[in-house]
Amino acid sequence: MLHRRSLLSATLAGLAMPAIAQPAWKPRQPIRLIATFPPGGLADVVARLVSPAIAQKLGATIVVENRPGAGGTIGADVASKAAPDGHTLVISHASPNGIAPGIYPSLPYDPVGDFTHIAMLCDTANVLMVNKGSDTPNLDAFLTKARGPGVRYGSSGIGSITHLMGAVLTREARAPKLDHVPYRGSAPAMQDLFAGHIESVFDPLTTNVAMIREGSVIGLAVSSPGRVPAIPDVPTFAELGLPALTATTWIGISGPKGLPAPVAAAVQEAVLATIADPGIRAKMADLASYTPPKPLVGAEYTAMIAKYASEWTAVAKAAGITAAA
Repeated sequence: MLHRRSLLSATLAGLAMPAIAQPAWKPRQPIRLIATFPPGGLADVVARLVSPAIAQKLGATIVVENRPGAGGTIGADVASKAAPDGHTLVISHASPNGIAPGIYPSLPYDPVGDFTHIAMLCDTANVLMVNKGSDTPNLDAFLTKARGPGVRYGSSGIGSITHLMGAVLTREARAPKLDHVPYRGSAPAMQDLFAGHIESVFDPLTTNVAMIREGSVIGLAVSSPGRVPAIPDVPTFAELGLPALTATTWIGISGPKGLPAPVAAAVQEAVLATIADPGIRAKMADLASYTPPKPLVGAEYTAMIAKYASEWTAVAKAAGITAAA
């Protein structure tokens, strides 16, 4: 679900909302917003971008708490078991809520049923990157190396969307020597890329678009259906003959199962007002993160997560990927 700038402008114009009345639910204490990946990753960056505006609209304080590990499942598990009183929310994410069901044989939570899924915030393409000066400056050269002497790719962890996309690339490109190196998030993977400890990283575009634009890393391909306006020179996997790697990473806001309706409604209202804000929209677009044409909230957001999980569970099974891989 990645949209070109013209569509984005029309879409976001339609998100304008009237002024919000005082919410029916008033938080009694600071709200903990769990980001299921480390500082510097997609979940963290967007959480810190939107949380001040959401907090202001709720008349509350929001504290972003990073709980990384195991492809985001550690933080998601913590959130699923929190008291359903509105004072613990979580950045729901394609990896722990959509990919994990097909990867982990004994996931400690139900990624759909153990949450009150409130609203989607945005989604972004995934990108395969190498260092500036790499001996594989394009995807063809990269895959040649992955079929011969071998090449390593870093991801934000076992069971993450970027782990799975690397596995699909290995299969679809017949590149058996493309080796996975899991990390506890995007930031440590990028540190090792710059240090030369690994040759490439698969990661959501949001946290890397500036580095691609400035030339400190090379984007080999993006996973969006069409080229991304922020980096129009980077081709898509589909146009390079690998349509199976067309997939974005989405994030939203959820709470534990059983969140009272007035609480969920108040948070949803604040989220929708926030992603309709022109300043927030501009910052998201600059990070190559986009809201859907029609806001996905409540049951619609929940249905999207369930569909995504079903589709990627099938992909994981076909690729023979488990959390032990």
